[in-house]
Amino acid sequence: MKKLTKALSFAGLVLTLTACDKNEVGDVSLGMFTTKDIKINILKDPKVPGVTCHVASIEADLDFSDPSDSSISCRQTGEITAEMIANIDKSASGEVVFKKSKSVFFKTMKVRRIFDQANQTLMYVSYSTKEISGSYKHSLSTVPLWGTPAYQAPTSN
Repeated sequence: MKKLTKALSFAGLVLTLTACDKNEVGDVSLGMFTTKDIKINILKDPKVPGVTCHVASIEADLDFSDPSDSSISCRQTGEITAEMIANIDKSASGEVVFKKSKSVFFKTMKVRRIFDQANQTLMYVSYSTKEISGSYKHSLSTVPLWGTPAYQAPTSN
């Protein structure tokens, strides 16, 4: 009985700690007989704070690994300035702006910002760092700079 009490206390602690994510803004249960939930996290881009992304992914509270599927949606929620865009990585691979462990086996979900200079658009891609069933799971959202102070009209030759 004592071992069962300790196990239940530990399970309660684990469930409490997993619910403490300060970036979590939504939690959708997938049913009464599962420990899996859809968690919705908010992400403010640290270099472009006028962009807010919402990332939905499945978390399995008592499993060693969460599923790799995720979905991302990003929108302009504040000012985006030319100075902000000047300070971001403009390489083809962009830069990681968010990462979250999804497994004790080195699987991570990352969100990477890539700038499409020609179309004046910020692209945010969420992806898993571990191949699942022959595929790396990923999702893409874009934030156009049109109508912001950061927009740079293309120069004609």
